[in-house]
Amino acid sequence: MKKLLLSTALLLTLSLSFISCRDTKKSDPVEETMENVSDAVEDAAEDVEEATDDAMEAADDAMEETESTLEKAADDIDDMANDAVDATNEALDKAEKAVDDAAKSTGKALQDASDAVEAEVQKITDEHYEKKKD
Repeated sequence: MKKLLLSTALLLTLSLSFISCRDTKKSDPVEETMENVSDAVEDAAEDVEEATDDAMEAADDAMEETESTLEKAADDIDDMANDAVDATNEALDKAEKAVDDAAKSTGKALQDASDAVEAEVQKITDEHYEKKKD
């Protein structure tokens, strides 16, 4: 990429120099023209080098920003996963408590029903014995 930019800069400089030489006096010495071309090529090379350095710095900055963004995203995903696990555990605890409460209520209701049946049976039995005595 760097060679391509330098080659392009050299060709542009040479073409501009030759075009400008045609427009100016034809009596310019070849050495002066070559010196101007050399200076222009050096300037172009410096400009290309500066542009390349700027591009590399921008790429480094973009990579650092991308890395930072990815780390933040990973942390956010980890936090969301932990929150989901906590919510699931809390829901399971509530469901377990509800099942325990239902079991206790059912047991109490069965015991109350059993006591009521036993009391009724006792009442019927007592009435039966009293009728027999009469």
